[in-house]
Amino acid sequence: MSVMQALTIAELKEQARRRVPKMFFEYADSGAWTEGTYRANEDDFHKIKLRQRVLVDMYNRSLASEMIGETVSMPVALAPTGFTGMQHSDGEMLAAQAAEEAGVPFTLSTMSICSIEDVRSVTTKPFWFQLYVMQDKEFVHNLIDRAKAAGCSALVLTLDLQILGQRHKDLRNGLSAPPRFTPKHLWQMATRPFWCLDMLGTKRHTFGNIVGHAKGVTDLSSLSSWTSEQFDPQLSWKDIEWIRDRWGGKLILKGILDEEDARMSLDSGADAIIVSNHGGRQLDGAASSISMLPRIVDAVGDRMEVHLDGGIRSGQDVLKALCYGAKGTYIGRPFLYGLGAGGKAGVRRALEIIRKELDITMALCGERDVKNLSRNNLHKD
Repeated sequence: MSVMQALTIAELKEQARRRVPKMFFEYADSGAWTEGTYRANEDDFHKIKLRQRVLVDMYNRSLASEMIGETVSMPVALAPTGFTGMQHSDGEMLAAQAAEEAGVPFTLSTMSICSIEDVRSVTTKPFWFQLYVMQDKEFVHNLIDRAKAAGCSALVLTLDLQILGQRHKDLRNGLSAPPRFTPKHLWQMATRPFWCLDMLGTKRHTFGNIVGHAKGVTDLSSLSSWTSEQFDPQLSWKDIEWIRDRWGGKLILKGILDEEDARMSLDSGADAIIVSNHGGRQLDGAASSISMLPRIVDAVGDRMEVHLDGGIRSGQDVLKALCYGAKGTYIGRPFLYGLGAGGKAGVRRALEIIRKELDITMALCGERDVKNLSRNNLHKD
């Protein structure tokens, strides 16, 4: 089956499973510890039922909307994901191009394989950049400045990775970029020949935003020791001020999962918050993103734009998040599955699937404009 024949994100996932080496596929398809929160992110969407309406005018529908003041063809953005360039060669560059062509935002991760400059070289419109705050503040300052120089239109500050959650699959797989050449890793790659051929055609095999930019990081061994000690456990609300001032543009806070934190974010000067639990990859046992969304929307009211990340696997999931008050949503794994399955064409297909499901579901709920969705479109027991 080609990526264009895939009808669901689940089908793209299976195609990616067959094409991408196990260590990188499982990096995308895993959570922390028991993976309970990872599963809940998906499962809790299924509990939400929609209100079916009939005999309403479904003609001339529109999915166009805005996220932080930027026009989007639908309220869906590509989430920041690490190791993206290990799902497919030059993965971030291809995904950014597919997002641009689809009219939706692309968010580049600090822990990307392709650098900020790489992505800028193949795009014509501004993309967003996600920032991890490291203990090396000179490196963080330079990252922000590089994102500004590349014309990025928003900075997405991730708040929930001060300490790395334990992900058993990554530890068992010995995950690294580039992959280590142990017998296990060589076998995993040998069984994925098309992935290997693609990787031979690119020079981008490690963290492009870090190697050659962070002090003392010039090769894989120095990179490994640097990353293991660099996430800043002292990151606090007061740090947002200097980051906001250094950046000087649109700022989005990612990782809000509690009403109190949501209310505290109102004084941060940020333009939006993302309700997220890091895809279930940090605090296992935390609530799902979608279960917390309505509570957080109620906590901040109209004072700040609220987005949702985590668990979205269909256009119906997007619609449910919008009904609960999200002004935008993010897809991470769905686009990674498409990328792993078929490169840029696979990302394009993932977005097409999401778009079609969102459009049809919206029509059957009796709405023509995505901006009109509300809790009134949800079934009440």
